[in-house]
Amino acid sequence: MNLDFTGARVLVTGGTRGIGRAAVEAFLEAGARVAVNGRTKESVARAVSDLAASGRVEPVPATLVA
Repeated sequence: MNLDFTGARVLVTGGTRGIGRAAVEAFLEAGARVAVNGRTKESVARAVSDLAASGRVEPVPATLVA
C-alpha cells in the first residue's frame, strides 16, 4: 500500500521506540511532518536526532505534572 501524507501534520505519541518509532518513520516516508512525543526530553531528542535528515520532524516531550 502506498500512502501519501504530503503536507499533513501528524503527532505520534510514544514515537521514540518500537511501534511508535516505526509509525514515525512510515509517516515521514509518506511525506508528513511528524511531531514525536515520548516520555522524556532525552528520549525525544535522541529520536529526533536520528530522524533529523528528513527536516520534517519536531520534538514534543511529555510533561509530567505532580
